[in-house]
Amino acid sequence: QVQLVESGGGLVQPGGSLTLSCAASGRIFNDYAGRWYRQPPGKEREVLAHIGMDGQSVYLDSVKGRFTISRNNAKTTIFLQMSSLKPEDTAVYYCSATDGHITHWGQGTQVTVSS
Repeated sequence: QVQLVESGGGLVQPGGSLTLSCAASGRIFNDYAGRWYRQPPGKEREVLAHIGMDGQSVYLDSVKGRFTISRNNAKTTIFLQMSSLKPEDTAVYYCSATDGHITHWGQGTQVTVSS
């Protein structure tokens, strides 16, 4: 059974930075693409960033230039580096691993941007 565990969330001031991690139970990102999503309070979940098995990344326009998705060499963990954070970035952040047919999800980590 694939397990994904997010970490790194917390409270940060506007303009600050955070890096989220998503650790898998194995080398899942060798065979699956990795994605980060977020779900703000009262809103639907939206995809933020995607990293393919080839390492290519794609971003939602609203986070492009501020967020960076990456993967470790062992392909067991993906990261989301977030900078210039805004109050509207407040949400529960989720990672996923997908092969286009099956998607595995983490449990989510809360990010709150507030002064």
